Amino acid sequence: MQRRIDVHAHLVPPFLTEAAREAGLGASVSSGFPQWSPELAIEFMDRNGIAATLKSISQPGVHFGDDRKARALARRCNDYLAELIAKHPKRFGGFAAVPLPDVDGALGEIVYALDVLKLDAVGLLASYGTSFLGDEKFDPVLSALNERNAVVFVHPNYHPSSRALDMGIPGFLVEFPFDTTRAVANLIFSGALERFPRIRFVLAHNGGAIPFLSWRLSMAPLIDKRFARFTQDGILAAIRGFYYETAQAAGPGPFGAMHAVADPQRVLFGTDWPYCPATVTAAGDASIAKTEGAAAEDIYRNNALTLFPRFA
Repeated sequence: MQRRIDVHAHLVPPFLTEAAREAGLGASVSSGFPQWSPELAIEFMDRNGIAATLKSISQPGVHFGDDRKARALARRCNDYLAELIAKHPKRFGGFAAVPLPDVDGALGEIVYALDVLKLDAVGLLASYGTSFLGDEKFDPVLSALNERNAVVFVHPNYHPSSRALDMGIPGFLVEFPFDTTRAVANLIFSGALERFPRIRFVLAHNGGAIPFLSWRLSMAPLIDKRFARFTQDGILAAIRGFYYETAQAAGPGPFGAMHAVADPQRVLFGTDWPYCPATVTAAGDASIAKTEGAAAEDIYRNNALTLFPRFA
């Protein structure tokens, strides 16, 4: 019986990969953009007991340097996603794509995607160019999402500073979690969470390194006067207020750190398919089954229903 709700699975239509390749951009994995179709997605879901999946656009997003093209690509992705949901309303949901760092374009697409298409939520990358979420330049976008009590999925990008490293290690392995970590820290210390308290942020990959660094972040007011207006308890409460999902982060180490700081009712199931194969999902399942804390059924289904009740 399909019970699980997957909040981290990607939409990879051919027109998106073609646009990325034309811009000279590739996939985050060495094998290239993965094969994807609605039929393959449903086949994967059925084999892995997944009742519904929330689709999003992965790195590199939809903006490849040209605002006009980015707006058109985001619109095409969202129209395609709406059509997919209309055909399979109980199997698919979606995080709308927005053409950031084009703020005006993003605002227009939020209106269209959430108010017209009625998509479930919005997907944002942790960084755009050299700027992270929480930067004041993105405040108009967060304000529009806050007004709508939106759910926002935060997925890592490949930051320019990470690209400059000469390590021989693929970005998805280490740099992606750090991108999310930096965005979360910026959302907290920039005051964005205070300015936009109604946004419900879902963090990919268990929030990157945030669970491990949570205590260190809470020490900031004791170390540096720039953080004097914050408190230890307030920082830890902010970290507890995020939603965390399990894709590529379901091992006992990250789960132990996450359970120490997260609300157990805000832990969600994710697969990162099709970038991650079913073997990764299976490895995570084995870990979730052994992990104390939130019940597996809550992780797999119940917690997601608080954000996406239409899948009940």
